[in-house]
Amino acid sequence: MKQQLSVPIALQGASNFRDLGGYAGAGGQRVRPGRVFRSDHLADLTPDDVAALQALSLTHSIDFRGVAESAALPYQIPGVTNIALPIEPTVAQQLRELFASGQVPSREETVALMCDTYRMYVHEGGPIFAGLLRQLLAHATPVVFHCTAGKDRTGFAAALLLSLLGVERPTIMQDYLLTNQFYRRVPAIEGAGPAHVMEVVWQVQPAFLQTAFDVIDRDYGGLSGYLAGPLDLRADELAELRYRLLLAS
Repeated sequence: MKQQLSVPIALQGASNFRDLGGYAGAGGQRVRPGRVFRSDHLADLTPDDVAALQALSLTHSIDFRGVAESAALPYQIPGVTNIALPIEPTVAQQLRELFASGQVPSREETVALMCDTYRMYVHEGGPIFAGLLRQLLAHATPVVFHCTAGKDRTGFAAALLLSLLGVERPTIMQDYLLTNQFYRRVPAIEGAGPAHVMEVVWQVQPAFLQTAFDVIDRDYGGLSGYLAGPLDLRADELAELRYRLLLAS
């Protein structure tokens, strides 16, 4: 069955805000709409945007941005509790150090840096992404999670969540790549750098997410091993997440 891909919710101050619901998941059920959203940062929302998000009955916002990122672009949505689960943007720091030393990575080297970042998400980010899942267990109300562009930290988190809900990987990859259509790049946020480097860093490529999938399969024997290992997710917690976030077609 052909999947209907997600479309962004029209906001003036955010460009990559979308519902993860609607995809076919485990047991012929579908991911429940209106329950979990993904986004780029939420610091530039207009009053109309805030009203639109309040109409979604959001209660919690989970922020994957690093400490400096969050401090530079803070936000508060009335009625929404912010929860910080920071993952520092290591690739940005690596690039700054390379530029400062006079080195300019090629496109291929920049892709390799991004793939290394996704390996880090799998190997070192387990406690953070487990924190996301436990927030979803703790709050049976609509939640949004985001980083700065809503593409890498958020992209991996969305892929992980859809995976444990039984969505097939080709569909997850299609959802992941939608960022290239929807995210509006902002030069003031991106910073300075060679165009070929910035193009790689501020878009997504199949190789990035595929790297994470490959690491999960190779090092943990697949999703079940990863969930039970680094994420320490119990079988009853997985069952509860599926119960809450899936509904009959």
